[in-house]
Amino acid sequence: MFAAYFMETLGRESLIAADDTWALLTLLMGSVAFAIFLEQKYAWASKISGAIIALLIALLASNLSLIPTSCPLYDDVVWGYAVPMGIPLLLLQCNMKKIWRETGRMMVIFLIGAAGTVAGAFLAYGLLRAYIPGLAAVAAMMTGSYIGGGVNFAALADQFHAGEIAGSATVADNLLMALYFFALLFAAGMKFFRKHYTHPHIDAVAKSGDLSGARTQAAAYWSRKDISLKDIAMNFAYAAAVVFAAKLIAHLVGGWIPDTGVGMHMLHTFLGSEYVWITTVAMACATWGEKQVEKLAGSQEIGTYLIYLFLFVIGVPASVAKILTETPLLLVFTGIMVVVNMLFCFVGGKLLHFDLEDIILASNANIGGPTTAAGMAISQGWSALVGPVMLIGTFGYVIGTYLGILVGGALGA
Repeated sequence: MFAAYFMETLGRESLIAADDTWALLTLLMGSVAFAIFLEQKYAWASKISGAIIALLIALLASNLSLIPTSCPLYDDVVWGYAVPMGIPLLLLQCNMKKIWRETGRMMVIFLIGAAGTVAGAFLAYGLLRAYIPGLAAVAAMMTGSYIGGGVNFAALADQFHAGEIAGSATVADNLLMALYFFALLFAAGMKFFRKHYTHPHIDAVAKSGDLSGARTQAAAYWSRKDISLKDIAMNFAYAAAVVFAAKLIAHLVGGWIPDTGVGMHMLHTFLGSEYVWITTVAMACATWGEKQVEKLAGSQEIGTYLIYLFLFVIGVPASVAKILTETPLLLVFTGIMVVVNMLFCFVGGKLLHFDLEDIILASNANIGGPTTAAGMAISQGWSALVGPVMLIGTFGYVIGTYLGILVGGALGA
């Protein structure tokens, strides 16, 4: 309705034109800043997380036809630069030696959840493949997304040339992901789960009597840190160098491997992906350059901010009307994957005697990635788990693309 009005009166489908870059940039950055402010100021916003708030603002603005669903700012700037540069900065936390040493049992339940995601992809594909064209590519994208995050989704969408169905899958993904986070928060407070699982961190928060903790934890975690002009310069130089090196390696290796036959196609797709090499190069730098990384301040903050911009952009195509009229089966598909992931985490966690908090955060890290999982840990006052869940969530970025490509190849995408 609003789109038709703006088309008739302004000659375009939204209030702000697609080529009005400064207006869109103001709204984009203003929305992200507002989401971060709310997260650090109010308990309810801290529970939701700033990432989800930014996504919801984008969803509202696009559904009211205030902003276009596609424009050069989204496609060329955020997707083209913010996302690739944000990944290596966040992956500076991905010291593989440190991950295996410090994540402990949470890594086990995270990997169980990842196996659940893969199993859910095969199950959902088997049930719905006759009804959704191009479902193999969706299965690959959602496998990457529900083990790593949106950056894995983007990489796999490009690798498997998903086309228009990628937008529809994003709609289903965004809506279901937000609902699932609320479900996990609900589970943390339910008597049923507290009765059947140990929950030492929930008990510790309750005993502390700090009722303002949910409001202040996010602000405390993202408190001011010492950062110099040199740190900023080194962060951006490092990110640009990693992306450049990854693109160069992907181009060279992809050119050497012929794209013929199923096996060679999978190998060409895997080793010719710039995101695979961004991940690999950044992980190597973080693992073997740990002494230099420790001297670099601000990488997590800058990387998280760039990913917040990305989360706003992926919320833009999420048309509520479209999800209700055109993509209900995709919502069912993603729902099956999430339910299977949840079952693997909660059943596996029960059998192996995991704490409720570990199970909830590991499943969150699978479905939403490290930023949303850390946001949930911060909001609940589980401060001891913030570091480990950031590490395992970042590890999801590493394996999400790999497993997504394997699932897509196995299903013939």
